[in-house]
Amino acid sequence: MGKLDNKLAVVTGGGSGIGRAITEKFAAEGALVALLDFNEEQGTETVDAIKAEGGKAQFYKCDVSDSAGIASTFDSIKSEHGNVDVLVNNAGIAAVGNLETCTEEELDRIYNVNVKGVFNCLKSGIPQMLENGGGSIINLASIASSIGIPDRFAYSMSKGAAYTMTLSVATDYVDQGIRCNSISPARVHTPFVDGFIAKNYPGQEEEVFKKLSATQPIGRMGQPEEIANMALFLASDDAAFITATDFPVDGGFIKIKK
Repeated sequence: MGKLDNKLAVVTGGGSGIGRAITEKFAAEGALVALLDFNEEQGTETVDAIKAEGGKAQFYKCDVSDSAGIASTFDSIKSEHGNVDVLVNNAGIAAVGNLETCTEEELDRIYNVNVKGVFNCLKSGIPQMLENGGGSIINLASIASSIGIPDRFAYSMSKGAAYTMTLSVATDYVDQGIRCNSISPARVHTPFVDGFIAKNYPGQEEEVFKKLSATQPIGRMGQPEEIANMALFLASDDAAFITATDFPVDGGFIKIKK
């Protein structure tokens, strides 16, 4: 038996990187996964790959920053598959810059996806979990939620919000069977990271990749599957006694100084 047999899981940003690893892991453990993503090509490809392996998944194209669209998507999921048991708020975007270089437009862009996007999914997912008598929520925070990262003002703001929303939801719904935890990755090697480096450091990709990898005390970036393993644990009954907790999966970044 899989650890998520007969569970309905929603994973936002599930078409690539960490989100895809979580989606595939959950499906392999028996969940029916509703994959929410803005990128139709990546989302469809991931669902097709899961089905080819005998797993269960369905793609829903949506923008997490669109509250009406998210509400409609969760309504569709409920009518087609029932109430949500597990919600993973993974969708997110990044930004480089400090307070002085961060524009109002940049701050709004980051806020709309990384903060409002989490809020929208919580707002639609929690009522379904209450009808079920409980559920598990996992928010993707970051090491930037708890320590200062140079030139990441807007991103750090948004991930700090993801962490504190985790604490608030866990506190407000602990008596109603809903657990809410967060995962704080350090740098994880995904297509997102490769694209981020290429966009912000053109011509310096190899040098910057090595530099970013070297900042992890363990000596390398994480792999998406390593974050997915933690997400599976938190989603499953193995973590039934765990809520309101952040789990750094960071190669020692927060605690080990070199």
